[in-house]
Amino acid sequence: MIIGGSASQNLAAKVANLLHDRLCPIETHKFPDGERYIRIKGEIPDEVVVIQSTGYPQDENFMELFLIIKTLKDIGADKVKAVIPYLGYSRQDKRFKPGEAVSVKIIAELLEAAGADEVFSVNLHEHNIIKFFNIPAHELSAIPLLAKHLSPIVDDPIIVAPDKGALAHAKTMAEIIGCEYDYMEKVRISPEKVETRLKSFDVEGRSAIIVDDIISTGGTIVNAARILRSQGANDIKVACVHAVLVDDALLRIFSVGVDDVIATDTIKSEVSRVSVAPLIVEALKGD
Repeated sequence: MIIGGSASQNLAAKVANLLHDRLCPIETHKFPDGERYIRIKGEIPDEVVVIQSTGYPQDENFMELFLIIKTLKDIGADKVKAVIPYLGYSRQDKRFKPGEAVSVKIIAELLEAAGADEVFSVNLHEHNIIKFFNIPAHELSAIPLLAKHLSPIVDDPIIVAPDKGALAHAKTMAEIIGCEYDYMEKVRISPEKVETRLKSFDVEGRSAIIVDDIISTGGTIVNAARILRSQGANDIKVACVHAVLVDDALLRIFSVGVDDVIATDTIKSEVSRVSVAPLIVEALKGD
């Protein structure tokens, strides 16, 4: 049986449809004081899959997820698998200053305390986040789905990682599409000047696809797109897994000459055109 939290109702329905499984009705709303109400309707089988993304509002979505998991255990579920397409709080995976909370470690502990028996997430901010879980935890990659979506609509593009951290994503996408890839590097021109440019290839007259796991404020993408335009790219697309898109991020991206932005539905957004439902189904079947 599949249960979709309020942040992932459509995605949960797609997963249930692909699995030919039952989608459990759930009632959820907020009281006037802001507290969350949860009611799970219908009979509960031994094993239940809960799908709930934890983007904005992160606190509300996490609290709802904890309540759903604990309630399922209380009313008879033996095993609860938590599918969290976007894992909020994952960017604080270490203590940078004394006294800071290692937020994602605490989230992992809270999921286990609520009763989750297994966790699935898509393109974690850092792969080592898995180590914080004492229950089975799996990281899935949606980059191949993005590549397969883009492949029929591009002609010999160059895949660009906006920084070295996204290089593995660019490599994966390029191998699937069958094209070249590169990344932006900072080169010191003089003691006073640092220039950011593609490390190896010339992009003049070519199409480019900037790929990253997450777009938040859009600053990294904006910088990369400006550089590609200045170097003569004739078409620029952006592909990302998690479209967090804080404030006017999308407007900023389009304003520098980006032609298209494509994201998955780990987070609901106006550019979420690639569903991770098949990826989740494959993981659940193989589990």
